[in-house]
Amino acid sequence: MLTEQAATGDLALLGLLQLVSPALPIGAFAFSQGLESAFELGWVNDESSLAEWLTGVLEDGLTLCELPLIARLYHAFEHADRDAIAQWDEWLAATRETAELSAEDSRLGASLKRLLGSLELLPNGLLPPHAGYVTLFAFTAHMRRVPCRQALLGFGWAWLENQLAVACKALPLGHTAAQRIIEQLRSPLVSAVDEALTLDDHDLGPILPGLALASALHETQYSRLFRS
Repeated sequence: MLTEQAATGDLALLGLLQLVSPALPIGAFAFSQGLESAFELGWVNDESSLAEWLTGVLEDGLTLCELPLIARLYHAFEHADRDAIAQWDEWLAATRETAELSAEDSRLGASLKRLLGSLELLPNGLLPPHAGYVTLFAFTAHMRRVPCRQALLGFGWAWLENQLAVACKALPLGHTAAQRIIEQLRSPLVSAVDEALTLDDHDLGPILPGLALASALHETQYSRLFRS
């Protein structure tokens, strides 16, 4: 018979799996985060260049932005610190360099908020009125009692899986190649979480000019499958 601690851990794991599942009905599959434009421009055209692109986004983007922000928001939810939650939610919104990246964060956030509302899981007064996806992700992980470090790993995993799903749809990239990239990036993802948890506030901020340019160009791309 499971102890209470083991049962809580199992429920937390299942909660994390639910949160990062591609089946979560928030519409993440509709966004490529500039990757589709990188395909169109020829910057990414095969397995090797895709792995290089994703490694760069992980190291200079998620490590310096979303992952440490989730940790800060998670702890703010732990302490019911509305001011800190609002501050970091606004800070993150200010880092979105294009209309498409901003719309992606706000639309996914709104979708996740609606889903949580339908499951009667929303808090009273803690969330900003128009909280972004990262803020909602941190809240959901906290509410499901997912340990903070595992929440960061889950967010990074969901990002990687979504990017590879985009590539499999828009590139001649097979699923075996996608699995090779996962094998290549598993260790860097763990290292990214390690680093993200050590950063001071003044160290934060993405350094992704190429992704920002690709995202901006995507707004006028003639033929496209994705919304960003």
